[in-house]
Amino acid sequence: MVIKNVELEIVCGITSKLPDTDLMEIAFAGKSNVGKSSLINALLNRKSLARTSATPGKTQTINFYNVNKELYLVDLPGYGYAKVSPKEKEQWGKLIERYLNTSKKLKAVFLLIDIRHEPTANDKMMYDWIVYHGYNPIIIATKLDKLKRSQIQKHIKMVKQGLDLIPGTKVIPFSSVTKQGREEIWDLVKTMEDEEDDRTE
Repeated sequence: MVIKNVELEIVCGITSKLPDTDLMEIAFAGKSNVGKSSLINALLNRKSLARTSATPGKTQTINFYNVNKELYLVDLPGYGYAKVSPKEKEQWGKLIERYLNTSKKLKAVFLLIDIRHEPTANDKMMYDWIVYHGYNPIIIATKLDKLKRSQIQKHIKMVKQGLDLIPGTKVIPFSSVTKQGREEIWDLVKTMEDEEDDRTE
């Protein structure tokens, strides 16, 4: 994917009305410190478009990045470690749920999981929740560069078993440092775009 222009076009907070867009949307979900901002920056070839932070839970809004005026990458609020009140976490949950339920253009949800560790209860809950809303999430196993090559297959298996994935679910190992997995993600998105174009012709 050649990135010609990118713009953070829409930001939705807890009380915002969600946009009714006319471009395909691809959403990214994951816990607060899983590397979601780093992934989005790597996909878009930008250093700091999505704000990365040492403090987990920085994304407290749904952010719509317009890519080449062709599609939106949608960054969902992180779950898990953020030091916020239970009430706020509940509101974020409702915001994500509202988005999953109402978006007419959401084509796929990518769920980010840290490849180094077994999926947490929160990860499993999020996976089941996305499936419940009618999507079959594509798993991005982040922080690949932190593993030795010989460990990768074992850890992918651990992720698959930990989430109890639907058979055939795609798992893409990814590193924001080496950019491994970037092209595979864009190839998938391109296939979805082509399918969308065929449908609208």
